[in-house]
Amino acid sequence: MVDVVQSVLSFNAGRDPDRLQKKYKAMRKDAFVFLRGSCHRFYEGLAPGALPASPLGWVCGDLHFENFGSFKGDNGLVYFDINDFDEAALAPTAWDLVRLLASVRVGAASISLRKPEAQHLCRSFVDAYADALALGEVRWVERDTAKGLVGTLLKGLRERKPARFLAERTRLKRIDGKQVRRLVTDDKGKNKTPMPVSDEQREQVKQLLRAFAKTQQDPRYYRVLDVARRVAGTGSLGMERYVILVEGKGSGGSHALLDLKRTSASSLLPHVATAQPAWPSEAERAIALQQRVQAVSAGLLQPLHMNGHSLVLRHLQPSEDRVTLDRSAQSLKSMEQVLRTMGRMVAWGQLRSAGRQGSAIADELIAHAHDRRWRQPLLDASRACAAEVETDWKTYREAYDDGVFRLWPEPEAKSG
Repeated sequence: MVDVVQSVLSFNAGRDPDRLQKKYKAMRKDAFVFLRGSCHRFYEGLAPGALPASPLGWVCGDLHFENFGSFKGDNGLVYFDINDFDEAALAPTAWDLVRLLASVRVGAASISLRKPEAQHLCRSFVDAYADALALGEVRWVERDTAKGLVGTLLKGLRERKPARFLAERTRLKRIDGKQVRRLVTDDKGKNKTPMPVSDEQREQVKQLLRAFAKTQQDPRYYRVLDVARRVAGTGSLGMERYVILVEGKGSGGSHALLDLKRTSASSLLPHVATAQPAWPSEAERAIALQQRVQAVSAGLLQPLHMNGHSLVLRHLQPSEDRVTLDRSAQSLKSMEQVLRTMGRMVAWGQLRSAGRQGSAIADELIAHAHDRRWRQPLLDASRACAAEVETDWKTYREAYDDGVFRLWPEPEAKSG
């Protein structure tokens, strides 16, 4: 068994110390944030034979209840779907299910759920997943059909004005006698505000976008106005990631914000016996599987390369574009509706990507859904996984309090 402290230190070695310190601090908060920030550790602790047998499928790999969100698809419509595929791989479909269920159990306290209520939501998720899989029909969730908390989220995204979104993240500054728009940054990244970049980082990103723009129909759209280090997520925090302000369609609030994020190999790979396709790059793997599993993907998803690393370029996806579960403010019925929606979406994604490069065909998935014998063992396994996450977090918390995860000396703020 790999020691949890050494596991976390080794996995995060080499990351940007400014943002890595934020990740370590966040993981100290509670077991749910620890689960989000240590996907690799979850699979290290998943004992062989712990889960009931399940067909192979294209799994998200890092499925938890906060990895579902809303976004505008390439057809201009707004959708709700799984929205993070950095860890995606070909693996037993039960792996996604058990991680999602464990996240509900581990995160119960943080969303004011009692244990019996968490168990109820877990069972609702499994039943909705199995029912949708057994039906064999591939569907999706969009604004006009969504109900409850998901419907409210999608309607809110429709009403959000691009100019206001931009104004919240940028400011007009007078430079050389001209009014220019620049990103709002903070040297310490307070409240997830982007942090300044070095001159070298800014120039590297500009060169990358200039080369990319030459391949696009509207090169001027990608003219870089400003760059900052993005502070977002938990698992990937500390990895190379930028928010980029580009010309977009012009001034007057119609500039665009892009997200450029380094993508590494899936942390599932050391634990998966199944051979994986030979992807040209990790970014192309993540994008291909996102497009394969989702009904409709975001309008801009592009694999790029910089400094020998693989990165994904996309339009900025705000962290608030997800359902916030809170039992203190929501009925159990409303939360159950969300978990049932998530269960159906996982099933639809597996059916949509069935029979592709080694994944089970739809008939195998449907037959698996009709066999009810795996449901209770899966629920039991998720309870055991949640208990192990809790134990790991307590060990991590003690080590953090002892200063093991303190990056010393404290990194100096970088100026842009």
